[in-house]
Amino acid sequence: MTYNSPKSKAKFIFFTGGVVSSLGKGIAASSLGAVLKARGLRVTIMKLDPYINVDPGTMNPYQHGEVYVTDDGAETDLDLGHYERFLDISMSKLNNATTGQIYETVINKERAGDYLGGTVQVIPHITDEIKRRIRAVAETPIGNGGTGTYLGETGRDARPSDIAAGRNARLPDIATGRDARPTEFRPPDIALLEIGGTVGDIEGLPFLEAIRQLGLELGPKNCCYVHLTLVPFIDSSGEMKTKPTQHSVKELREIGIQPDVLLCRTHQPLPVELKRKIALFCMVKPDEVIEAIDVESIYDVPLNLEQQGFSDIIVRRLNLRCQPPDLTLWKETLDHLKRPKHSLEIAMCGKYTGLHDAYKSIMEAFVHAGGANNARVNLRWIDSEKVDDNNAAEVLANIDGLLIPGGFGDRGIEGKISAVRYVRENRIPFFGICLGMQVAVIEYARHIVGWKDANSSEFNDKTRHPVIDLLPEQRKLKKKGGTMRLGAQPCHVLPNSIAHKIYGQEIISERHRHRFEVNNDFRAVLEDYCLRFGGLSPDHKLVEMIELPDHPWFIGCQFHPELKSRFTKPHPLFREFVKAALEYHIESERAEIQVK
Repeated sequence: MTYNSPKSKAKFIFFTGGVVSSLGKGIAASSLGAVLKARGLRVTIMKLDPYINVDPGTMNPYQHGEVYVTDDGAETDLDLGHYERFLDISMSKLNNATTGQIYETVINKERAGDYLGGTVQVIPHITDEIKRRIRAVAETPIGNGGTGTYLGETGRDARPSDIAAGRNARLPDIATGRDARPTEFRPPDIALLEIGGTVGDIEGLPFLEAIRQLGLELGPKNCCYVHLTLVPFIDSSGEMKTKPTQHSVKELREIGIQPDVLLCRTHQPLPVELKRKIALFCMVKPDEVIEAIDVESIYDVPLNLEQQGFSDIIVRRLNLRCQPPDLTLWKETLDHLKRPKHSLEIAMCGKYTGLHDAYKSIMEAFVHAGGANNARVNLRWIDSEKVDDNNAAEVLANIDGLLIPGGFGDRGIEGKISAVRYVRENRIPFFGICLGMQVAVIEYARHIVGWKDANSSEFNDKTRHPVIDLLPEQRKLKKKGGTMRLGAQPCHVLPNSIAHKIYGQEIISERHRHRFEVNNDFRAVLEDYCLRFGGLSPDHKLVEMIELPDHPWFIGCQFHPELKSRFTKPHPLFREFVKAALEYHIESERAEIQVK
């Protein structure tokens, strides 16, 4: 490995949004980044969030969706998950900044006397801190490939067709986080910056002012502004309307930013005359008006934008020297994903089923794992508050597998325990993540060991059998934000375990986000009753994975494997869980045919 640390000469691409939120700036930025990376460029990416929370760690998922966790333990916006899945690079705390973090830094400097008694203002102090963070990302060396590369038996990547056939299946080299080849770390060639929110939001103004200033400082050949907007279709008139786009660009220009490229979200193709109209009123060329039409899969977006020459426009504007994009693997993976041979149903039993974004990474991990198994994974969303021992068979009828995701609080816990009991007793594949693993331990302790009051001290601090409990160092903590066990930590996978067969190695690294652990006081008894602890912390003091050897597929993990699944590299736990669910599905169909 070589490491160089010269000052960055990265070129910047800023993504802003207008008209309405949730148009897909993160997907658009990730898509461009994936194509630029396929052109041989080193790409990094950053999300700037205008909300005042320091991070989304204490926010209700209904407010902000999933909390994404990076290797270094940062609790970040869910868009960083898209960045990692598309670009196959690992993010860090540098790749996400919020208004809360910016103001906290500036206020702490003021309290320390760093401003020498001067008046602290939005301009220049807040905008300078925003620019400092942007430049820090652009100056941080990155590898020439993603970390945690999945390797096959030969040490080379397997094609999607190989994975589906079970040949040369990829295993993650997450023990070291290295590629198969030596990785050279250098500053990125391109830094993509996504500004959260919508142009016109009062809280976003300092960020827009900061990137306006950067445009002046860097010069036109070193930065580019991409504006994502909406072109709605009005049913009553049967027309597509450009006025929202015109007004959004007008507001952006009043701030001092002239967009170089417009991405127009639309349900229908944009007629040529409409593109010309938008170009005329918004001061861009017609070919710089890119149609961002709704597509079947988010993984279609890079190809759709590239067909319209999006990356060519960027390359010309920034005077980049690079090769044409090699999207062969991307296309093969997508083609395999969209034409599955099988279809199966997996139940997702949680308490945020009304907002699927709360489980975004899990949903995408199933997409990746489904493609690797030549199967479409259909998720059955189950509200855990509506499950009990009496109706579990009805609620979970005809499923091929059950996943219980992470979460906090006691709401819906008894329903999750009933669901785990049903699939354990009926030998249906089960996968528990974080809280899902803890629920599985509680269920096993109650119904196999016989501790009827077994529970987690999070839900019942009076139980005589707290099989899940806080670590001693967590018990006196008062602050909630950023105080959990967070980020990538090593795990020792026991030889001869099911987990070892899946990973193919003894030391792995996975990301955590939790406070409670399996209580060591009860481990020996649980093991006597055949609950195997397949993964432990290197000192063997913390349980990382559980499994049932006599069950077709029953695995729980304390960490969050969904955070390391990538589009072309499905995580092995998800891949093998879907494989087991598919085998169960096929056997169920055979049994049904025999009965008939």
